[in-house]
Amino acid sequence: MTDVLDLQDVTIRRGTTTILESLSWRVQEGDRWVVLGRNGAGKTTLLQVASGRMHPTSGTASLLGERLGATDVFELRPRIGFASAALADRIPSGETVRDVVLTAAYGVTGRWRESYESVDESRAADLLAAFGVAHLAERWFGTLSEGERKRVQIARSLMSDPELLLLDEPAAGLDLGGREELVGALAELAHDRRSPALVLVTHHVEEIPPGFTHLLLLRAGRAFAAGPIEEVLTAENLSGTFDVPLRLDRADGRWAAHAHRDAR
Repeated sequence: MTDVLDLQDVTIRRGTTTILESLSWRVQEGDRWVVLGRNGAGKTTLLQVASGRMHPTSGTASLLGERLGATDVFELRPRIGFASAALADRIPSGETVRDVVLTAAYGVTGRWRESYESVDESRAADLLAAFGVAHLAERWFGTLSEGERKRVQIARSLMSDPELLLLDEPAAGLDLGGREELVGALAELAHDRRSPALVLVTHHVEEIPPGFTHLLLLRAGRAFAAGPIEEVLTAENLSGTFDVPLRLDRADGRWAAHAHRDAR
């Protein structure tokens, strides 16, 4: 299969701080990856590289067959869907939900004087319906609940029909009901063979939707383990990643982690 993302010995430094160190990672067409690690492990920085928004200090990063540093990132970025809290903060609170999704066709936030074709209008409507928020199309983005905002952001990230979709902690800040609704929506996306390659960043194994195929465990900017999720997601690997003894349980295609304490 074709690589949509190929990182070779990527290191990111900011001043004297090393955020990612000698990281090699490949994502292929059809893959559904989860990236898991502690706060400060480098997960968000990794997505900044994967989305073409940050260049490696050393090493090479190839996105959709184009090498960063030797391609026009402004032409590359529309081919990559990206949803994150930082991006959501740039969406005007007075923007209608329909326009939040529609403006992704031009890769902008905030509608101005650009015009859209009927095919764009239809795609935006279809995406809102797919994520259960079509009834919110005329609402202002700033009036939505956190769960509604998350679903609208994912619909927006798919507007340009990307070849790679990056989701940075989409369940952060959601209550239990909102989290479960979102996990269900992502599971449907993962099982749809028409979906692009997916990369989901999270802190919690409970947020891993069924249908995701691979796992990258990050620890202190390095790859602690990577590969098929059935092989990599073990109590031993999880304990090593988070520096705490953990027990891992699985039921109905979902995982749960708990601190492991010896019975006395």
